[in-house]
Amino acid sequence: MGIREFPGGAPRGKSIAIGMRRSPDVSPRRLSDISPQLRQLKYLVVDEAIKEDLKWSRSVEDLTSGPVGLTSIEERILRITGYYGYQPWATSCKREERPRDSPGPAEAQAPAGAEAGGRGSRRCWTCSRAQLKKVFWGVAVVLCVCASWAGSTQLAKQTFRKFDAPFTLTWFATNWNFLFFPLYYAGHVCKSAEKQSVKQRYRECCRFFGDNGLTLKVFFTKAAPFGVLWTLTNYLYLHAIKKINTTDVSVLFCCNKAFVFLLSWIVLRDRFMGVRIVAAILAIAGIVMMTYADGFHSHSVIGIALVVGSASMSALYKVLFKLLLGSAKFGEAALFLSILGVFNILFITCIPVILYFTKVEYWSSFADIPWGNLCGFSVLLLTFNIVLNFGIAVTYPTLMSLGIVLSVPVNAVVDHYTSQIVFNGVRVIAIIIIGLGFLLLLLPEEWDVWLIKLLTRLKVRKKEEAVEGGADLGSGPQSKNRRGRPSFAR
Repeated sequence: MGIREFPGGAPRGKSIAIGMRRSPDVSPRRLSDISPQLRQLKYLVVDEAIKEDLKWSRSVEDLTSGPVGLTSIEERILRITGYYGYQPWATSCKREERPRDSPGPAEAQAPAGAEAGGRGSRRCWTCSRAQLKKVFWGVAVVLCVCASWAGSTQLAKQTFRKFDAPFTLTWFATNWNFLFFPLYYAGHVCKSAEKQSVKQRYRECCRFFGDNGLTLKVFFTKAAPFGVLWTLTNYLYLHAIKKINTTDVSVLFCCNKAFVFLLSWIVLRDRFMGVRIVAAILAIAGIVMMTYADGFHSHSVIGIALVVGSASMSALYKVLFKLLLGSAKFGEAALFLSILGVFNILFITCIPVILYFTKVEYWSSFADIPWGNLCGFSVLLLTFNIVLNFGIAVTYPTLMSLGIVLSVPVNAVVDHYTSQIVFNGVRVIAIIIIGLGFLLLLLPEEWDVWLIKLLTRLKVRKKEEAVEGGADLGSGPQSKNRRGRPSFAR
């Protein structure tokens, strides 16, 4: 069929010639067979619209260059097709062309352009509305995170004035984690179009732990360690509130972001980022300065060590979760947190009992327990964890993290009016350094690329403005000269 076989078995140019029509009757095998038709192309007058349509090929330029153009066309046929069966003069081989009718007037084309512009503007308006909605929800989430975290910290401080039992308070608040999955299922029933039973939803979420679901082995190997880390994180944080003021506790706990980066870099082999190393150094420097602010007293040193230990346990919890379990969906995260509550009820309950009978955490009667403070603290902590885990569904994760660092000034204002805290220069600098390190850790991984693009765009815009300004200055005298010349036309 006009395909020349070459040594090696594969027809040369077969894959390139796909889609090219070949006439079954006439199959020229030499360039001399099609040279008359090629010579006729020399006298072809090419319209400007067709030239624009054929910009992808230099054949239009070759047609007007005499015999050299014809030779280049012949060479192109040889090179592209690999055989001489392609007949470019056949009408059946012509690709579809645009109509050659003259374009309509601008008034006729305006509605189509307006319609296209309207679609683009509606798309931009929809995009901007979605972004504005996400930012609005982000502000609401930030305020909720800030209020719940600062409120739980201040309420815990007040609770210890009447009920000096940080571990019992930790145990009581962790029991409320059992409500995560019931609350998630209630939201699933209200929002989801395909409603499932509790058993079906539970089985589907249990796939997060493996093909066998939640077995006893999985419970003790993948859930129990995180239950211990959860309890240690909250207990060390609450015990530190007894030793130092809530402002120092909240700002020092922000260092957990730096610890997460260091552990992820070492354990998970995450990408190295110099700006995050700088943030980690700032966090460590802030811890040292915070210790120096109170003169290295034993009371403050113990409190700072407890907060740093709490931040370390929180970072270890997050890194191990990513290492062992990966990422979880909303239902899977809710089920996991409810399992932590069950673990706390079954295996941690004995510890507050032991502490009570050994009078380490002792209270005279159950009537003296401030149940309102305990329940309020538990509700605020539950709200904080719910918003922090599920707020990503409505806003950006970076905005949620801002709520934690914004709780520092809130606690500072409350401490200023309710306690005898002294905001000396060293403490203020330490708070600023730790806050700056926290904000640096919120930068995305591609922040340097985005910054370079932004600077490049600004430079290009400045150059364009300079060129436009020069063009305006250059055209000014010329226009004056044109206006100043007398007209001799009668």
